[in-house]
Amino acid sequence: MPTYNEAGNVPRMAELLMGLDIPGLRLLIVDDSSPDGTGDIAEELAKKYRTEDGTQRMSVMHRTAKDGLGRAYAAGMTKAVEDGAAYVLQMDADGSHPEGKVAEMLGVALSTGAGLVVGSRYVPGGTLSDAWGAHRKLLSRWANAYASTILGTRVRDITGGFNLWSADALRAIDLNSVDSAGYSFQVEMKYAALRRGFQVMEVPIHFEDRTVGESKMNLAVQLESIAMPWKLRARARGRR
Repeated sequence: MPTYNEAGNVPRMAELLMGLDIPGLRLLIVDDSSPDGTGDIAEELAKKYRTEDGTQRMSVMHRTAKDGLGRAYAAGMTKAVEDGAAYVLQMDADGSHPEGKVAEMLGVALSTGAGLVVGSRYVPGGTLSDAWGAHRKLLSRWANAYASTILGTRVRDITGGFNLWSADALRAIDLNSVDSAGYSFQVEMKYAALRRGFQVMEVPIHFEDRTVGESKMNLAVQLESIAMPWKLRARARGRR
């Protein structure tokens, strides 16, 4: 769970996740030196969540610079795999992703052998927050259609950030090779999984709008997201 200025959200998200009945569940916060003290709050929370034998269930990775959501995800995923995680879930700290779907996503991964299970807004049963206006909903659907069409994939929610990865898939992708610094990380990673032959499953979710804090989307991130599908397609063609 990457964070930047999420002090108002982290305590609630930690409580919800640590309350899930999933054996072996661990939470890794990856904080980019949040000015609002998110990292310090997370450290205090980590002292609270332990197993009966005293093993920490929550930990914090402190990064010294804010250099993008994608870089934070890559750092956290790498750490989780190195620490022996069999599956790695990526989710936002703002409450938009439903923690109640985590067990279902894990169940799908275990039963199908999928390398990636996507918490999808755009398969049957998936929904978006009523707080989203028509323009924002249209823009999100267009972004998914845009990336999927350019890359020739059938993933309905290729831009979504609520994803469960097998450690095998993450090793095969090689996180050090991922270029995306921003939200296009979601597209690049899914495309990389498909290119390496991993099965991708989608589970419908309800995507809620954040109620605390501000979105980290800016112009540079948007431009990277527009250009990345073309870059990935050109790279794939060059390898043929």
